[in-house]
Amino acid sequence: MSSNNQRFPLPDVGEGLTEAEIVEWRVAVGDTVEVNQTIVEIETAKSLVDLPSPWTGTVSALLVEPGTTVDVGTPIIEIAVSEPAGAAAPAAAPEPGAATEQAQDEASGSVLVGYGTAEAKASGRRRRYQAAPAAPAAVAVAPAPPAPKPAPAAPKPAPEPAGNGTTTATRARVLAKPPVRKLAKDLGVDLASVHATGPGGIVTREDVVAHAERSSVRTLTHYPDDEPWLASGVVSPDGRQTRVPVRSVRKRTAEAMVASAFTAPHVTVLHTVDVTRTMKLVASLKEDRDFADVKVTPLLVAAKAVLLAVKRHPQINASWDDAAQEIVYKHYVNLGIAAATPRGLVVPNIKDAHTLDLLGIATALNELTATARAGRTSVTDMSDGTITITNLGVFGIDTGTPILNPGESGILAFGAIRQQPWVHKGKVKPRWVTTLSFSFDHRLADGELGARFLSDVARVLEDPSRGLVWG
Repeated sequence: MSSNNQRFPLPDVGEGLTEAEIVEWRVAVGDTVEVNQTIVEIETAKSLVDLPSPWTGTVSALLVEPGTTVDVGTPIIEIAVSEPAGAAAPAAAPEPGAATEQAQDEASGSVLVGYGTAEAKASGRRRRYQAAPAAPAAVAVAPAPPAPKPAPAAPKPAPEPAGNGTTTATRARVLAKPPVRKLAKDLGVDLASVHATGPGGIVTREDVVAHAERSSVRTLTHYPDDEPWLASGVVSPDGRQTRVPVRSVRKRTAEAMVASAFTAPHVTVLHTVDVTRTMKLVASLKEDRDFADVKVTPLLVAAKAVLLAVKRHPQINASWDDAAQEIVYKHYVNLGIAAATPRGLVVPNIKDAHTLDLLGIATALNELTATARAGRTSVTDMSDGTITITNLGVFGIDTGTPILNPGESGILAFGAIRQQPWVHKGKVKPRWVTTLSFSFDHRLADGELGARFLSDVARVLEDPSRGLVWG
């Protein structure tokens, strides 16, 4: 038997995603692995993924450190694969991109697919996707020599105590007179953290006093150690800040929102409407046997209202192709529902929502929400949306001016529903009232179209029976 070192490149994650972050290695150098054994957890812009080993062998090197973002095709692990004596030499490495193409042609599964789950982690990640194993032939490269073992580091000398609690090296770098050093020691101030204003960079008495005052009058806010949004952060030396690298979903959301805000000219229109009849319909549906297995909320009626308004104003269901200088009108509605998750904002959409009845929409909403909360929303779930609803009411917010989801023409903000005094049939009565706001791309829709669209959504919420006529 002989061994052949194989390097496993990060597989093509598909859907336009070209990179991923190495979250956690599940193996170490020297470990024996089997085909399909999970070797690493990665995080793309959309989901967590467990990558399986394409070979049986021994791990000879981990080529990428956890927390590092790498491009597709970058080797991430080296495995010594056992071969029978006299076995043929491994195939030459394919050209860049050929591995992906070959893997796809052979249905090897190197493109990440959404199946399989893993146990929840304490950091807040509950479910994750698993990638099908990549075919060894699609990623084989010429054997590489094992990485040389690093020489043992020389032991560091113990730091010598300084008068103000700093090391000798730090004391040599900080310029300060003996009385200032004594003052710093008495006040418990680290001279290395003091901003020097004296000539030549010397720390003055005033610098030390000012630093001590700033530190003493501020009380830090302490967060639980298991907060997921702090998990990958680094605390500053003075404990006042935690810096968290912008990665994955948060990074992509920020990029998309900046691009949307500064590319599409946003216009927002608002409408306050009496939704008392909608609330009565919701109460009635909750008692309906057909809706017994789904959660019924006013959002369900709002979703149907948006679909009816799109049917009446199909021009609003479009996108702007800047490269081709074309307007793309969609003959289908993939209705997006913005969802807040521990990993950031995701906007999965109900595919072909225009074909569904009210029960179908309710079922799809329930599935979409459960998937998002479990962290299992796939790239496909979030692609090709045409128009979106963001439900601000669940947070008690009356309304807002939402930013368009990139590639879409409009987004409706559905505010909190409250009982308010309202003139109804000439008398002031307590009624259920909400405020809607609709942001749209002014390149695609003029003010009249945006206003008429929002007005029709409001009319359905005001009188849901109108849907029988427009449906």
